[in-house]
Amino acid sequence: QVQLVESGGGLVQAGGSLRLSCVASGHTLSNYAMGWFRQAPGKEREFVAAITWNSFSTRYADSVKGRFTISRDNAKNTLYLQMSSLKPEDTAVYYCAADLSAYSNYAKNYAYWGQGTRVTVSS
Repeated sequence: QVQLVESGGGLVQAGGSLRLSCVASGHTLSNYAMGWFRQAPGKEREFVAAITWNSFSTRYADSVKGRFTISRDNAKNTLYLQMSSLKPEDTAVYYCAADLSAYSNYAKNYAYWGQGTRVTVSS
């Protein structure tokens, strides 16, 4: 069983930056594809970014492309999301997810989830 814990959220002004982290325990992440999703109030959970187990491939939602960067450090069992040029519409709870086979934009394909970290971007 994989346990995921996100951190790094907070309140930031528009145009600012944050780096989210997701630390795994209970199992090494080195074999898992991983993703970031977010859920804004009153909206469904949406895909943000994904990365393969070996970091060879990444993909992003159009809304964050060029502003967000997903990365991972398998030696530290940690996934990151560097967020820059933040906008008020980026306000949401951000979740990391992991799966042995999924390299996917779809939340249903991920078996393991963290509890989320809240990001608030003020205008």
